Amino acid sequence: DVFEQPQHVGHKKIEFHITTDIPAVLQINSEKEEKNGKRVHLYATTEEINNTGFGRIFPAPSSNDKMETEEEDDEIPSEFISRRDLEKNRLSREEMEKFSVFKNYEPGDPNCRIYVKNLAKQVQEKDLKFIFGRYVDFQSEVERNMFDIRLMKEGRMKGQAFIGLPNEKAAAKALKEANGYVLFEKPMVVQFARSARPKQDANDGKRKK
Repeated sequence: DVFEQPQHVGHKKIEFHITTDIPAVLQINSEKEEKNGKRVHLYATTEEINNTGFGRIFPAPSSNDKMETEEEDDEIPSEFISRRDLEKNRLSREEMEKFSVFKNYEPGDPNCRIYVKNLAKQVQEKDLKFIFGRYVDFQSEVERNMFDIRLMKEGRMKGQAFIGLPNEKAAAKALKEANGYVLFEKPMVVQFARSARPKQDANDGKRKK
C-alpha cells in the first residue's frame, strides 16, 4: 500500500501538468489568432518560446563574427601574424623615405627567396617564422620543406636574413606585405634575394654601404 500510493499520486501530478498546460496554450493562441490575426499569433508563439528559454540562443551573430575575422586574416592560423597586424605596424611609403635604409630601394628580380635586412639584434628565427610563416602551407610537406630561414647573428652579415619560400608568388606577396614592417622598433627592408649564393662579391659590396 505504501508503494502504490506515491506512484498513483506521482502519475496524477504528471498527467495534470501535461493536460492542463497544452490546452491552455492552444486556447490562448486560437483566441489571439481569431481576434488579431496571424501576426499576433506569431508574436505570441515567439514570446512563449522566449519564456521557455529556447529563444535566448542566437547563433547567427557569433558565426558572422568568426567569418569576418577569418576573412580579415586570410584564414591564416593564429600562430602566425595577421594581415591586419602587418598593415598596422608597417611604414607608409612617405615614412619609408625618411629612413636611409630605404634609399635607392629596389625589390630585385622575383624568385622564391627573399632577403631581409635592418633587423634588430634581438630578432630571432621564431620572430621571422611568425611573420613569414603565413605564406607557407604547413599541411603540404613540399612547402614545409621549402620554407627555410637563415638569420645571420654574427659578423658583417648581422641583422640580415635569407628566407626560402615555396614559390615566387608567395615570395612576392611576402615582400609586398612585410617590407617596412617595424619589428622591435626597426623597419625591415625586404627584397628578393639576388642569388642562391648570398656571399657574392657584388652583394657584399652593396651590403657594406
